[in-house]
Amino acid sequence: MWRPAPPSATARAAREAAEADRSARPERYRLDVDAVAAAAARRAGDEDRFAAGWREGLEHYLGSAAGDGRLTALGTAQAIRTAIGRLRSGAAMARFAEVEPDRVARPIAPPIFITGGWRTGTTFLFRLLATDPRLRAPLPAELSDPARLAGLEGVQREAHLDTSAAAHDALYDLNPELRAIHDSGGRLPEECALALGTDLRNWAFPSTMRLDGYARWLADEDLTPSYRAYRRALGALDRGDDRRWVLKAPTHLAALPALADAFPGALVVRLHRDIVETVASGASLFAVFRSSFSDEVDAVEVGRYLVDQTELWYHRAAAFRADPTASAVTLVDLEYRGLVDDPATAIGTVYAAADLDPPPDPAAFVADYHAAHPRDAHGAHRYTAADFGLDPDEIRERFAPYTT
Repeated sequence: MWRPAPPSATARAAREAAEADRSARPERYRLDVDAVAAAAARRAGDEDRFAAGWREGLEHYLGSAAGDGRLTALGTAQAIRTAIGRLRSGAAMARFAEVEPDRVARPIAPPIFITGGWRTGTTFLFRLLATDPRLRAPLPAELSDPARLAGLEGVQREAHLDTSAAAHDALYDLNPELRAIHDSGGRLPEECALALGTDLRNWAFPSTMRLDGYARWLADEDLTPSYRAYRRALGALDRGDDRRWVLKAPTHLAALPALADAFPGALVVRLHRDIVETVASGASLFAVFRSSFSDEVDAVEVGRYLVDQTELWYHRAAAFRADPTASAVTLVDLEYRGLVDDPATAIGTVYAAADLDPPPDPAAFVADYHAAHPRDAHGAHRYTAADFGLDPDEIRERFAPYTT
């Protein structure tokens, strides 16, 4: 059965400091809607600029963090920072749109979206394509605060990107195991989940914390407004240089109708992996991530959650394919094994669907990426289905309607 790695000296010190701070200043750790909203409002009128529906989303997010999260003081602080960051980003984009309405509404070329179940090769394909100079992938700082990055150029922009790297280093100092599963950094392209959810509706939130109540509520929410807000953010960030955005998030699988509404003409590449591997690897990611902010992570509970969430997402993806609205985008399927064994051929499929010429030498293109980003550079990701109480036969039977 999975167990979290013993905390490093750095992690122990950070946890102890946070617990001491919570004892001394408990008001800073209140999972209270009004307190968080007040902290997020940097300027007069900002609450009026928060994304529509923000209060209901914040109530469910904070309520679930308090009731379900089993959070340490560090985890509670992280939940509050996440909420404040999303609200501030929405308000900042609203202010940006007031000053530069044409930029947020500017046309952009249909993006290439990479999606699939957790741990299906989406990051590898996304970052590989991002090295093509004809394409552009967003950096973490651009996603978390698009209005600010849209207004920065030259030295100021570079300095801000350098500063943003500290947050990634701090997370890996807190939980070194994470880097072997998902490496990130200030200058590494990152997934759309960092930009989505200014209305506090985001499927990525339950990956980092136990938020079961929030996830149940989110399952019935319409994410169209969140995707439309993301479209405006990309308009602000776009340089007008004809490069196409290449974007990525497993969470898109749960919201394909909203994606198609906001990005008509987009290419959506879905990766498929053996379903047992998909669920078990995703459970490992969730368990390790959640252990950064909780001392009570139940491996079997995480495995059960991943099965339920994945089934919901696969069901929705199948329903979308059968709906006439799916014609708004181009859907392409790739197998994880084929991507890993023959990436040059796999990307050829993507380029053809995007109506782009492939790189002149696809094999060299892939080799250059691997040389710059060697696999397992930060350690191997090891896990088994049994680590999370998963029965492979039961999973295959349950997912047969979506995998055969």
